[in-house]
Amino acid sequence: MINITSAELNTWIAMMLWPLTRVMGLISVAPLFGNVSVPARVKIGLGIMLSVAIAPAVPAMPAIDPASLAGFLIIAQQLVIGMAMGFAMRIVFAAVEMAGEITGLTMGLGFASFFDPQTRARSSSVSQFLALLALMFYLATNLHLVLLATLADSFTALPITAAPLNGQGMRELVNWGGRIFSAGVQLSLPIVAVLLVTNLALGILTRAAPQLNLFGIGFPITLGVGFIMLTVALPYLATPLANLFQEGINRIGQITAAALPLAPPR
Repeated sequence: MINITSAELNTWIAMMLWPLTRVMGLISVAPLFGNVSVPARVKIGLGIMLSVAIAPAVPAMPAIDPASLAGFLIIAQQLVIGMAMGFAMRIVFAAVEMAGEITGLTMGLGFASFFDPQTRARSSSVSQFLALLALMFYLATNLHLVLLATLADSFTALPITAAPLNGQGMRELVNWGGRIFSAGVQLSLPIVAVLLVTNLALGILTRAAPQLNLFGIGFPITLGVGFIMLTVALPYLATPLANLFQEGINRIGQITAAALPLAPPR
């Protein structure tokens, strides 16, 4: 007869539950996996499969009852860690979307906005186009698999523990959030610079020939120049996108390293 003690049962539940919580936290936020168009059943099934594959390699976990207060605190802690890792990669896509917003507004396409199901807000057509382009690059270079590998490595870099996390990890995430603005401006800068020169030329032309209708000729010209520059710049976006994604992967490692619990005083 097989006898199973309550301690053994709690250990088995914790061995599966706590890694699953971190995995589901990442899946709920990370690009592609956390898209609202992905069914909840698919997300849960993927999370369970990843947890089953990762659980045997997870370092020793604290002997705490998962149903106790300390166990629930560990669950909340793992959920925050997973969501922070997924959000760090989501920031890269937010930077690309911001570059599209800046480009669209400078071109005069600010009125051409659509409902974005990912952010559940209005975004311009150029922003959605660049976001889809970044998503295709993300899949073509297998960065989604790199993200999952980074998740698996995080259980070694930041083991599951009952000790409170270091707040420096959240500070790293906040600092990384500022990259949205700098990266968005850098990606859109070539197109914005050409459009600025175009607007200056139209201003000089209007002063030289006041009888010209600026609103009649200015909008088609800026729109055409914007599309031409967008076509010219697309082949050169691969390198900055690759660097930005790599920076996001590196920042995930920095966040997990900075979140290590502080050593207890001796």
